[in-house]
Amino acid sequence: MSAPAIQAALQQMQALSTQASGQAAASPQALTENGGSFAGELQASLGRINQMQQVANQQAMSFQAGDPNVALNDVMIDMQKASVSFDMGVQVRNRLVTAYKEIMGLQV
Repeated sequence: MSAPAIQAALQQMQALSTQASGQAAASPQALTENGGSFAGELQASLGRINQMQQVANQQAMSFQAGDPNVALNDVMIDMQKASVSFDMGVQVRNRLVTAYKEIMGLQV
């Protein structure tokens, strides 16, 4: 699979994710109008990852407790979403560290 195809698939998954969570996708223009910055977006992303993990853990606990309103397939899907989002967060962190090391290694 080529890099443009991967990027297109990633963008489609992100659009579906925001649509499924009921959030409106923020445009770059709206971010600059609202004072959005990279650091702010990164912190918001970490908050969403944390929230996904907490919801997945809460659903797992409810299922284990025997709550009839929580289905196993919902628990598994939410746990997988939380896992994928955490892995994405780790990859972003790794790339930021690599970029930082590259910049620090530049001769001025």
